[in-house]
Parts: sequence; structure tokens; C-alpha cells
Amino acid sequence: MKLTKLLNSIVVPGLFVLYMYVLFKIILFKFDFIDINFLWHQLQMNLGNPDYSMHRLGYPRLRFGINFMPLKTISDTFLSPSRNEVINLVGNILVFMPYGIFLQLLPRSRMISHIRVFCRSLGLSLLLECLQVVFSIGSFDVDDLILNTFGGLLGFGIFKLYSKYIVIKQLKGS
Repeated sequence: MKLTKLLNSIVVPGLFVLYMYVLFKIILFKFDFIDINFLWHQLQMNLGNPDYSMHRLGYPRLRFGINFMPLKTISDTFLSPSRNEVINLVGNILVFMPYGIFLQLLPRSRMISHIRVFCRSLGLSLLLECLQVVFSIGSFDVDDLILNTFGGLLGFGIFKLYSKYIVIKQLKGS
């Protein structure tokens, strides 16, 4: 019993913090090291030069542009798939699957519903997408919101099914 309590109170939250660090590192820094000075410089540049941000908003298909058209990037990937686009599409789903799992494992979220997982996954994804624009370190893509949210829900669903399987297996074994 003490081991379970230790896992729930220290290990799971610790792993969640580590996961969030890795998530931010992947999405905001593209696997590079986290440089607070760089972020501060980018923020000052955007605040000091609003035309730069507006320029980015005006050209949605540029490297650092913005895509507000749902399913545009996803359909483009399926119509003419490149290795990088497929990795990006699958990666956006996979990177949020642990989030859906952690939402069930964290001590205060034991009975979380799929609606809350949807809202929290969407909210976290929206935060990350907006931060990319604010700091000029990526692009806002509504399809990333869709894929990330789906990833959170998929992780939630897989963990639910696995949990039910374990319970059924334990009941049959008893």
C-alpha cells in the first residue's frame, strides 16, 4: 500500500513534470536546448516590431506562417506525402498520447472524463501553438490542434482499455 501511495504522490507527478519538459522542448525548441535568453530576445523583437508579427500573419503558407484552415495540412500530407510531413503528422499524435494517460494517473484526476481530456488536450495544444507565434519559433497550425487533441484522447482511450483488461484479468484470476 505504501508503494502505491509513493507512486501516486511522487513518482507519477515527477514523471509528468519530466514529460511536460520534453513536450515543450520538442514543440517549442524542436529538440534543441531550452534557451531563456533566446525566448526573451524573440519576445522583445516581436513586441518592438509588430510589423514582423503582422507579416507572419499575412502569409499563411510560409515556413513560419499560420494555418487557420482545418484539415489543410493533414489533407496536403495525404495528397503528396513527404517523409517530414508524415513524421510531423504522426508525431503530433504520438507526442500527446502520454498526456491523455497522465491525466488519468495524476492523483487529483482519477475519474477524469473524455470531455475533460479533450478540453485539456486542446487547451495545452492551443497554448503551445500560440507560444510558437508569440516567440516566433514555429508556426500556428490548426491541424496541430486537431492532431494533438486526438493524441490526448487516443492515449486516454488506450489507457482506459488497458485498465479494463487488467481488471478483467484480475477478476478471472481470483
